[in-house]
Amino acid sequence: MAMVFKIFMKRGRQGFTLLELLVTISIIGILIGVGSVSFSTAQKRGRDSRRQADMKAMQTSLEQCYALDTRYPASVTEGSALTCFGTAVTMNSVPSDPKDTYVYTYTVNAAAIKTSYCLCALMETVGSGNANTAGAVGVCALGGTKNYFCVSNQQ
Repeated sequence: MAMVFKIFMKRGRQGFTLLELLVTISIIGILIGVGSVSFSTAQKRGRDSRRQADMKAMQTSLEQCYALDTRYPASVTEGSALTCFGTAVTMNSVPSDPKDTYVYTYTVNAAAIKTSYCLCALMETVGSGNANTAGAVGVCALGGTKNYFCVSNQQ
């Protein structure tokens, strides 16, 4: 039995050196840092994609309003139904921003006419939008740093 015990005993080192442990911990720390930055960027891009989809859905609803009454609603309120003039509801609930720190901006031209609009969302990822400002009345401002994603009337 003594012979078997001697076979399993290690000679020399009986553990890791301090340098080996520090190198291993450093490598793990770098990998975690890179992974968290990549995950954060992916989350921002996902929220930006949702904002763009929300803008397109609201644009479709607004165009339905125009088809029904040849004008656009005076205002759009997040969380409430998108109601055209009269009682026609084209969207049950206007979406809100995925992070709740940004807002969707809706501007419509002259109070009585309401024949054009600009609907914009501020993007988290710089350069992922199609406009540089939240839009003027009836016209979406394009160019610049492209921090906003805007849609406007199609009629």
